[in-house]
Amino acid sequence: MQDQRKGDRETGLAIVDSTEASHLYTSDACFTHLREEQNFSLLQKVTRDSVRQYLQFRPDQSVIILHAKVAQKSYGNEKRFFCPPPCVYLTGHGWKLRQEQLKASGLGESSCQLFGYMGLDSSTDPRTDSFKLSFEEQTDKRMFACAKTLYISDTDKRKHFRLLLHLFHSGGQEIGTFNSRLIKVISKPSQKRQSMKNADLCISSGSKVSLFNRLRSQTVSTRYLAVEDGAFVASARQWTAFTVTLVEEMQTLHSEYTMCDSYICYGCVVQLVCTDSGVALPPMVIRKVNKQHVCLDVDEPVSQLHKCAFQFRDSNHMYLCLSNEKIIQFQASPCPKESNKVLLNDGSCWTIIGTEVVEYTFSESLACHPTIISPVPVINGLELNGGGHVAMLELHGENFSPHLKVWFGDMEAETMFRSSRSLLSVVPDVSILSGEWRWMRQPITVPLSLIRFDGLIYRSSYSFTYTPEHSAPSQANATAERTADSDSLIDTIHQEFTRMNFHLFMQS
Repeated sequence: MQDQRKGDRETGLAIVDSTEASHLYTSDACFTHLREEQNFSLLQKVTRDSVRQYLQFRPDQSVIILHAKVAQKSYGNEKRFFCPPPCVYLTGHGWKLRQEQLKASGLGESSCQLFGYMGLDSSTDPRTDSFKLSFEEQTDKRMFACAKTLYISDTDKRKHFRLLLHLFHSGGQEIGTFNSRLIKVISKPSQKRQSMKNADLCISSGSKVSLFNRLRSQTVSTRYLAVEDGAFVASARQWTAFTVTLVEEMQTLHSEYTMCDSYICYGCVVQLVCTDSGVALPPMVIRKVNKQHVCLDVDEPVSQLHKCAFQFRDSNHMYLCLSNEKIIQFQASPCPKESNKVLLNDGSCWTIIGTEVVEYTFSESLACHPTIISPVPVINGLELNGGGHVAMLELHGENFSPHLKVWFGDMEAETMFRSSRSLLSVVPDVSILSGEWRWMRQPITVPLSLIRFDGLIYRSSYSFTYTPEHSAPSQANATAERTADSDSLIDTIHQEFTRMNFHLFMQS
């Protein structure tokens, strides 16, 4: 059984400083190409107590990359910069802990600052072919940077590409390389009615989108719909990813799309919810825009980079609008010659585009010294085989290596490396995970983590739940005194746990 849960991105808890000064490292230490003669037996073994302390305080370091799903190709000498521009957020107390370790090794303040390069995965040299990122701390303690001038030229014939983020300390110490998701290359926004053949260009319910506005089509006047301090604003420098969800279905009888397809169509009532804060706009009807006119009778699917407007439901043509940096409501006026259209101002015309949010979370709190993080292993799925004492859990994903161990909570599992996309682990017995297992009648859920041999922890969004079968004997009484019969009760409970049902829960 699989279930979706919302993951917790906040760390927010302090941890004691490292008692051991860190050492400088070079790119040769990267585990992408580990030397065969390297002796891992010299590394300090990760213990259950240390992992338990990590799980309690969570001194994590997170790298969050926000980017669009599609990018317009530039032709000739033009440069169509990606819009919205790719953004990077660094969160978690672990970044400050790493900085303190570098200072303890003798580096000055200026050598411990963070910076990075972001470019296309075809870039040969990130320092010359990429945009340099300078991070600044925001009021919520997150570090933020934005790549404003990235584009893809017509000499690049690929239909898809990825962005690569290279992170460094200003002293030259490499942190690692992080990938975006695949980005589809398009020549220009499609003005034709979309069909199922081009479903990847449609906006689906439950997906993430960004909205931006350009007054008089000028690039310098671009404003992004964003959430700051719990309020909706029009920002010139930061954008927010919103989850767009169908609230009602308002399609005509001639529409070829149905509710089960979950595509957003013009005329549908939708709601925009900030993926970060959960702040939401009221339900609105999404309308197609053509030359500042709202087309009231269009019911086709919404496509990438379409111009659209948002009419507040049950209002007399009131639309979502920006005025400088404020978000307001605008009263549209009817067209005297066309009853199926209304006239908008520039501030009410939005461009919609699908977006992706990629998050990498790790912790160096147990590592011997700061080291290169990449390649970051990513778990994409779990597969359980067997049960009881012979349960095996197979992990499917990317960037796996023989130097990783699977941990169920604070318990290391026997791990077998199969390939860079597959790990196999033995599910630990519940009695090892909990000393009180004999008396537990409720499910036990533990987080799944990958820990590298040098102590580097890769936090996973997956958890594993031990669920006992509820078949307690009728003669069991919780208030009775312990007698010789209590031993049989203990055995019964033990058998229930060893015959347990396993459930996997993915947190997204």
